Amino acid sequence: MFTMEQPSPAVAEAPPRVLAAQLPEHIGQTVRVAGWLHRLRELKSVAFLVVRDRTGQAQAVIAESAVREIVAELPEESIVEVIGTATANTAAPGGVELTAPTVRVLSQAERPPFDLYRPALRAGLATMLDHAPVSLRHPRRKAALRIGAAAIAGFAGSLSGEGFTRVQTPKLVGTATESGSSVFGVDYFGRRAFLAQSPQFYKQTMVGVFERVFEIGPVFRAEPHDTVRHLAEYTSLDAELGFIDDYRDVAEVCVGTIRAMLANVAESAEAELSELDVTLPVVPERVPHIHFTDALAMAAEATGEDVTGVNDLSPAHERLIGAWALAEHGSDLVVVSGYPMSKRPFYTAPDPARPEYSDSFDVLFRGTELVTGGRRLHLYGDYVAAIEARGESAEAYSGYLEAFRYGMPPHGGFAIGLERFVAQLTGASNIREVTAFPRDLHRLTP
Repeated sequence: MFTMEQPSPAVAEAPPRVLAAQLPEHIGQTVRVAGWLHRLRELKSVAFLVVRDRTGQAQAVIAESAVREIVAELPEESIVEVIGTATANTAAPGGVELTAPTVRVLSQAERPPFDLYRPALRAGLATMLDHAPVSLRHPRRKAALRIGAAAIAGFAGSLSGEGFTRVQTPKLVGTATESGSSVFGVDYFGRRAFLAQSPQFYKQTMVGVFERVFEIGPVFRAEPHDTVRHLAEYTSLDAELGFIDDYRDVAEVCVGTIRAMLANVAESAEAELSELDVTLPVVPERVPHIHFTDALAMAAEATGEDVTGVNDLSPAHERLIGAWALAEHGSDLVVVSGYPMSKRPFYTAPDPARPEYSDSFDVLFRGTELVTGGRRLHLYGDYVAAIEARGESAEAYSGYLEAFRYGMPPHGGFAIGLERFVAQLTGASNIREVTAFPRDLHRLTP
């Protein structure tokens, strides 16, 4: 004989969780919020508990002594759940506060190394980076990362809309992409391998498959730079496209993509731009172009330097050219073309009219190099000659060169450093301020 188990007495269910930004939609209702204890302010007869979630902050007003005892010694950043009545109050965050609340502690934290409720972190950059799991919770540090995420979405959305296919390529490679002196070597099952300096070889190969491709991923540079604008690992936004005439075709797509990135940041990271007091850059319909030789001459005239034999622009030169572009053309972007071939990687195509100069370009953003791009070689014989001119054997690049043996169109591409883009956009004095877990000469943790 079977018997049915009697149901247990009904237990009151907690209301669904409501996010801080949604509270104005629930005035007069009993709601539940959950998040981090952002700040607790205790007055004589009442306490104000501010809870932070992914959308903002919610304030609870605590008058009952029993509830106040629960939270009195609770460290900030503890995880709490608060159930109360959503009550309109223009003085509260978002214009709503929770009244007559109950509080449940989900996880008690240790005291954080700095106050996250203050408008700015009172800690040096090294301390913030040492304690990144905590400092990244601060609204200003989070804002920079959200802006970066919005920029990535704008990059991907723009190129997808232009017929580009997103690809993923290896980050463990058997051959250095650009220079054997700036790669991180790794032991790959007893064989020599490297962390990829860029997806260059692979994205060119994939032009032979899809014609237009892009990739978003990490790249690694073992360059001994210890500056405010260099990292050993950063996020590269890469694109490559076939059937072009010269660098201008690539630069046009590049500038259009940057416009789309900025537009998406403006649309989807408005609160974050406000948090960091960011002024969006000026990008006119026609962004100025200047040849490297003219840019160098302009810098020499302004500084009095002897630039004989100089094959690159220094950071000071870039700032001068950036100031010229803004003053004369009302543009925070400027395209500098025609860098000497001696400065460019072997796969770069020369300018047919001036073979000592490349058919390539950089984009300066507010006076700092943001993009490197240009037209590539596309004939197999030209690659063999270029590699042998470096004193290397084409056999070492056989996997890469196979694409060119079987027909590749004239093509080119560009790469944008995400962290440098965000640093320039937000006015950060150091690229590490906008990088969650930076890797550089001295930092491999956390």
